[in-house]
Amino acid sequence: MAALGTARCIFRSFSWSTNVQKQNHFFTKCGVRWLCAGTPSTGDSKPQFTDPDVQDILTRITGLDLQKVFRPKKQELKPPTYKLMTDEQLKQAVEVAKVEARKLLRMPPVLPERKPIDNVLSEDEILDGMDTAKYVFTDITYDIPHRERFIVVRETDGTLRKATWDERDRLIQVYFPKEGRKISVPLMFKEENLKVVFSEDRHEDALDLCLVQFDPDSAEYIRVQAATYEDLDRHGKYHLLRSTRHFGGMTWYLVHARRVDGLIVDMLTRELLEDAVSVASLFNMVHPQSESAQEAARLQASGTDLLKIFAQKESQRSSYIELALQAFEQAADKHSTA
Repeated sequence: MAALGTARCIFRSFSWSTNVQKQNHFFTKCGVRWLCAGTPSTGDSKPQFTDPDVQDILTRITGLDLQKVFRPKKQELKPPTYKLMTDEQLKQAVEVAKVEARKLLRMPPVLPERKPIDNVLSEDEILDGMDTAKYVFTDITYDIPHRERFIVVRETDGTLRKATWDERDRLIQVYFPKEGRKISVPLMFKEENLKVVFSEDRHEDALDLCLVQFDPDSAEYIRVQAATYEDLDRHGKYHLLRSTRHFGGMTWYLVHARRVDGLIVDMLTRELLEDAVSVASLFNMVHPQSESAQEAARLQASGTDLLKIFAQKESQRSSYIELALQAFEQAADKHSTA
């Protein structure tokens, strides 16, 4: 029965996972291009989200729960697929599922907010008052990247200017519609409606839809993402994003905000000691001038010692971390003596 259930879960999720994989590929490719084009080199050695060491830590602590990754999604109902397998075949199917799951857990890019567009091309007073509506001119050539597409607006007073980001997003969606994206921003993303979504523990849904609706460097994307992470941290619901593609982004956000205490305590209470140590290590990488990083470097600390130094030097909730670490060590001693 276990083999049948696992196989059914894998095959039932195939079509959904294929769509998500395509979306992940799109954002990964775009994220690399935008980051290279929009972030000048400053010579700063501070770790970046795309650094291999950072990605390795964030991927490792995300987890790989196949039942969660391949859980049923709302989609067109199709007859389930059943497949009888030997133990060896089941083992191979699980390995294939793990490879597919890792693709689905690729993290969306973390980018700085794009600069506003405020570029006036000309002011033609002779056209002032000739019409009551604006005119928009869009280059709809197919082989031009959307970021390089020329879009201008003629105001009613005769001013000719480049389109703002909001205008560009709407017009590009009109001429080159992207599946799942709306021309008008869904009401779900209003602050009061997000509170309702969060109260129903639908944080992952909000982030998934945010990825479809907005570009990763847009102000709205960053706002919704930050609001979601803040709510998760406020209520200690980090587990809702574990084994999802958003867990790494949440951890990166909290590390930069120097507020990983709750996440570390949560990991310790769930007996994820290595993950907690990894978060403390990432904190020291991102904040090398902190007391915690300097003390850990001086003592060449690792493992639980790294956590203890973090709790003493940096944490605002040191007692919680120390108690959680003590409880974890006591539980580990009981298991070893049992």
